[in-house]
Amino acid sequence: MPPLRWGVVGAGKITHDFVTAIQIFPDRHTVVAVGSGNKANAERFAEEHNIPEACEGYESIATNANIDVVYIGNLNPQHYSTTKLMLEHGKPVLCEKPFTMNEKHTRELVNLARCKNIFLMEAVWSRCFPAYRKAEELISNGSIGDVLYANVNFGFDLQKKDRITNKELGGGAILDIGVYCLQFQQFVFRGLQPTNIVVNGALTKDGVDGTTGALISYPDGKLASITCSAELQMPNEGIIVGTKGTLRLPNFWCPTQLIAHDQTYNFDLPQSEVEFRHMNSAGLSYEADEVKRCLEAGERESPRITLDETIQLAKWMDTMRKAVGLQFPEDLE
Repeated sequence: MPPLRWGVVGAGKITHDFVTAIQIFPDRHTVVAVGSGNKANAERFAEEHNIPEACEGYESIATNANIDVVYIGNLNPQHYSTTKLMLEHGKPVLCEKPFTMNEKHTRELVNLARCKNIFLMEAVWSRCFPAYRKAEELISNGSIGDVLYANVNFGFDLQKKDRITNKELGGGAILDIGVYCLQFQQFVFRGLQPTNIVVNGALTKDGVDGTTGALISYPDGKLASITCSAELQMPNEGIIVGTKGTLRLPNFWCPTQLIAHDQTYNFDLPQSEVEFRHMNSAGLSYEADEVKRCLEAGERESPRITLDETIQLAKWMDTMRKAVGLQFPEDLE
């Protein structure tokens, strides 16, 4: 099969990492155009990554017949409008997390994609890592028995980053990193619906959430405990506890190791000569490969992170934000 032809939206750090990751595999992926709200940024990005076309705005990406699929890596509040634009022009989309600012907008995009029969996926890259696939195998084959508990924490001191502290940019820990905690426990208890969610946290002086925790109860005594923080350096580990053993995922959002009760599994990342901006970003190639697999198979969503799961994640983030008193303008629309 020929390389999948990508258009990318946004010229920031995460898009740099995504493009760098997929350019490791030119036989599978190629980037044909980049779009940014600032033409100079798009041109700089295109030159840095050897991308043929640089576009001001996103309309040119949406209408480019040479683009097979679009990666959206701009700011959180822009995800909804940009994804909607691409879908309306018939473009398959891989959109960075958080998918949108709330459940309402998420449902609208999912409904649009389903009505138009177009592929759509939230870029929860964690699910595509080999360590997650191995964990899934060990859970499903009963190696750790009946899974009753999941614990996950994720936190850094991010108080000097505008995208975290600025409410207008969709700031706060819940949307930025809390989504990773939520998807982890969702992965562990996949297919189950919570019976109760208890949330505790507070807003910072900037009016966004700083550190928030939640206890999520499931049927049959299953329980998930999550903590996300944009104020504290946390252990950043995911733990899965069953009646016969425990699985530990260090750096659970981009893990290269899975520690079981009887064995440790290590997974090597693809290598690039270009420096990444974030930890283990070569693993972004895993989700790109999953998009390619889905499109070639004619699938309209990925079984690794389904659209119903994306809706569920958005609903949970709404619940957590409401509990700590964080409301965005999008919630009033």
